[in-house]
Amino acid sequence: MGIFKKLSSAKTAVSVPQTYRHNPFDRLDNYVPLASAQNSLFRELREAVPVLDAAIHKIVRLTGGFTVECSKESTTAALNSFLRNVCVGGNQQGIEAFISTYLEQLLTFGTAVGEIVTDNHGSFAALYNADPDDIELRRGDDGISAIVCVKNFYETSPVAYPQLVTLSVLNPDAGQLCGNSIMKGLPFVSNILMKIYNTIGINWERVGNVRFAVTYKPQNDVVDRAYAKDRAQQVAREWSEAMQSGKQIRDFVAVGDVSIKAIGADNQILDSEVPVRQMLEQIISKTGIPPFMLGLNWSATERMSSQQADVLTSELEAYRRILTPVIEKICRFWLASNGIQEKTEVIWNDITLQDEVELSRAALYRAQSKKIEQELKNNE
Repeated sequence: MGIFKKLSSAKTAVSVPQTYRHNPFDRLDNYVPLASAQNSLFRELREAVPVLDAAIHKIVRLTGGFTVECSKESTTAALNSFLRNVCVGGNQQGIEAFISTYLEQLLTFGTAVGEIVTDNHGSFAALYNADPDDIELRRGDDGISAIVCVKNFYETSPVAYPQLVTLSVLNPDAGQLCGNSIMKGLPFVSNILMKIYNTIGINWERVGNVRFAVTYKPQNDVVDRAYAKDRAQQVAREWSEAMQSGKQIRDFVAVGDVSIKAIGADNQILDSEVPVRQMLEQIISKTGIPPFMLGLNWSATERMSSQQADVLTSELEAYRRILTPVIEKICRFWLASNGIQEKTEVIWNDITLQDEVELSRAALYRAQSKKIEQELKNNE
């Protein structure tokens, strides 16, 4: 456990910000629970709106993989081999599985917490994605640092080794410890969308399962009026037997003035295409994913333009900038636990969003431009 003391002793003191309002009696107010009602709401949104769930998984996959490089090739090979085989949460393997879950929590809740798990000898053993419901954040006395605390029944205590914990937030508000989910602002729009879908389901239950109104009109003669009730019951009984489900089709025969109409046949179901598309446009705009990548082909010739690819690439690179410090911290701990003092660099895979034809054409143009430049230099 000596390495924990060495890592913790390297932490320098931070002065308290002048704009931070410190109150010695607001100790309880410094705790920020991650298991808020919003988290449950965001989970339900992902279940209720499949486009949101698909968009988050799409962002995680598009963020891509990475490798880690050190100054020595032997160290690089050993580190990448360890990262590919490290245990994650007891049911997964590889740091990419850890980062995928980490990014998914970051997008869903706005805050993600992970942990480096060690064995009895202090060596790197596994990685663990913490459940937000089990974590609370507390602002440090300096007003800058965020202390990760774990819930133990009726009490909350800081983690014993904070240097083993990774914390990332997405688009935090000024002065706040927690980040904001990409689904912030979507509950109202999603509620309207769910009302439209629910109404469509109810209308189709009414119209799809056809109901009939059978009306018997007695004549003006005395006999017909006297037996109107009995004849109405007989018509109802015969109609019920004729409409019973079965392979055999039965005819309905009635005497007198009997009219049959389908209930709701004269009413038209409201067209939901325009309002549903308006709601989905608001939802998809928060994710930053082009609609056709989520299976919404609103245009027959829709494809990703170079401008859209640049915007999406910038979004993915922003997520990479948040994840890079987490990966570097994990790599530094592995190097320190093995007595290696080398710097690490995270090399992300190239983001390829354009068509292969477009990429090949761009490579051809670059080669042709280099050839022309070389010919011009030779002519000079």
